[in-house]
Amino acid sequence: MSVLAVLLLMWAVTYPARLLGLSLGGVNLPPFWLNFLTFVPVSVFAALIVPDVAASPEWPRRLVAALVGALLIWRTRNLGLGIVLGFGAYWLARLAGL
Repeated sequence: MSVLAVLLLMWAVTYPARLLGLSLGGVNLPPFWLNFLTFVPVSVFAALIVPDVAASPEWPRRLVAALVGALLIWRTRNLGLGIVLGFGAYWLARLAGL
């Protein structure tokens, strides 16, 4: 399959989905759905992070880094600080032989 065909197929799948999301911007949702949708970013983030931490052979140091980063982001509300110090915790755990 050519590169152009792949790009056109990707566009054909992606564009309608985005257009649908943009066209529903003015719809008023019931309170149940508004409350339900507030948890979507958290659950998507957890679905991305948990398998990577738990299924890795180096899971102890990744767990340390994830907990340090999550705790810092939760307490300080500073995403950059949590990411940088989470990386630092990972490397310290690695140097410590964990």
